[in-house]
Amino acid sequence: MDAKTVALEIMRAAIENADPYRAVRRSISVDGNRLMVFGKELPVRGKIYLLAFGKAACSMAKAIVDVLGERIGEGVIVTKYGYAENCPKLGRLKVIEAGHPVPDENSLLGGKLGLELAEKVGEDDILLVLISGGGSALFLLPEEGISLGDKIRTNELLLKSGAKIYEINTVRKHISAVKGGKLAKRVKGTVISLILSDVVGDPLEAIASGPTVKDPTTFQDAFRILKLYGVWEKLPKSVKRHIELGLEGKAGETLKEDLPNVHNFVVGSNTLACESALKKARELGYNAAILTTTLEGEAREVALAIGSIVQEVARYDRPVPKPAVLIAGGEWTVTIEGEAGLGGPNQEFALSIARKIEGLNAVVLAVDTDGTDGPTDAAGGIVDGKTLGLLREAGIDVEEALRRHDAYNALEKAGALLKTGPTGTNVNSLVVAVIPKRL
Repeated sequence: MDAKTVALEIMRAAIENADPYRAVRRSISVDGNRLMVFGKELPVRGKIYLLAFGKAACSMAKAIVDVLGERIGEGVIVTKYGYAENCPKLGRLKVIEAGHPVPDENSLLGGKLGLELAEKVGEDDILLVLISGGGSALFLLPEEGISLGDKIRTNELLLKSGAKIYEINTVRKHISAVKGGKLAKRVKGTVISLILSDVVGDPLEAIASGPTVKDPTTFQDAFRILKLYGVWEKLPKSVKRHIELGLEGKAGETLKEDLPNVHNFVVGSNTLACESALKKARELGYNAAILTTTLEGEAREVALAIGSIVQEVARYDRPVPKPAVLIAGGEWTVTIEGEAGLGGPNQEFALSIARKIEGLNAVVLAVDTDGTDGPTDAAGGIVDGKTLGLLREAGIDVEEALRRHDAYNALEKAGALLKTGPTGTNVNSLVVAVIPKRL
């Protein structure tokens, strides 16, 4: 098996084992009038409602339907356009496809219907909330006075700023009527949230902006982030005014305490994906190591750091001897200033690391586990020691492509785009580097 095939096999194993359907099925079961979640026993006395939102909403909801079936009274599922194919076929479940990463009218509809559902839950009822990456954009309800257009503009500014996902979500929570634990506040009955993490380190309050979790961040934090990344002065007036009211103590803060009726559980994460990749690499006969599951930073820069370790293994058999596989997980970002080309963080990572591994017998792939990297049809990129030469032959100036954030078009010229289609999961990004024995 050549190195590229090995890398792809490892990637597939990681994504399959982070499958949201499996994650939910292994976390929940029912026995008569008792619901067991991660060993916690919860009585079922009334109705069970289902609210799912995020890129993995359909797979997670299907697992719940397969476990609970007719016990589910009513539900709302909100997922990304093109992701509804795997949704359960149950008449009582309303399925909405909405915009991501930029929210749209359907995102607003999902937020409204989800909040209406939450407010139907009585004291003896259970609301099952299935949360996955993308939920911040897909499940949206701005605070009063903030229009959808102003929320979208704010979201676009944040996505282009280079801010980390938890920083973006800090702002989102403070201009939302459902994030930062505000959804949980509206529920009289029991809330059980099953969460598929797409945030580095799995902080519950940051995943989909934490609609059922207490929030340690404040309006002051949101203001600091907006100033730090140069977004504050560009904000729509309604958003700026709401944050100013929050700073003055005149707008409600996010949830600041644990609620006794709310139970949150992480069912899958990037760590699980990386551990599955590690297992597969060892099954294939490679010396393998997870470098980190918390890699963050500017895509082109963290790529050079990982590339340096690939060089070290290729040349000196350290820190892992050849044949070797290096695995890293996390969330890298791209800061865009002015006009940009086409690409995404993983494509930019791949294009950047191609410079570092030139001439080496090594293959590196970088993939967004949800199958969509940036606003493109690619999941990432896969490069080797010959990629840079191919790009030169095609007349591509790699440095210029990186400066313009045009990784998609560059990688396409070298046949180095990685396309998986929607995977049904979303647990951050993954890097797999394969360094065979042969020099």
